[in-house]
Amino acid sequence: MIPGLFHLLLLIIIANGMPILIRVVLKDRFNTAVDFGQKLPDGRDILGSSKTWRGILSAVTITPVAAWLLGYSLETGFWIAVYAVLGDLFSSFLKRRLAMEPSSMAFILDQVPESLLPGLMMMSVFGLDLQAVSVMVLIFIIIELLLSHILYKWGIRKRPY
Repeated sequence: MIPGLFHLLLLIIIANGMPILIRVVLKDRFNTAVDFGQKLPDGRDILGSSKTWRGILSAVTITPVAAWLLGYSLETGFWIAVYAVLGDLFSSFLKRRLAMEPSSMAFILDQVPESLLPGLMMMSVFGLDLQAVSVMVLIFIIIELLLSHILYKWGIRKRPY
């Protein structure tokens, strides 16, 4: 169970980190918003400008390769990325409904959906139970907060969260 927990955690971190890294590499190129700038009747963006097709494509392309390197199938990596992205998009949708700006801090809401959804959906593949998934989500929250701060100090993230 322990190797599966850490492998899944690593793959979720990769899926969530790729959009940040690809933004650094490509800068403003290919940064089309997932919602194409559309708004809902409340006048707010659907997801916001920080959720891009470039980020999604980077996650669903690189995570399968990382999974394969760890001995899992490309399909496993693909689904981890898809679930992580869906969790992240869900968070962004909720944050826009709460009138929060793109890339603004929402502790727990920013970390839980993007780690819990792939954790729950992939628990049988990695031999995990609900307790292990809960521990993994807690570890993800801690790592994500620490990495965000480090990446901000290095100039990779725009904000320290």
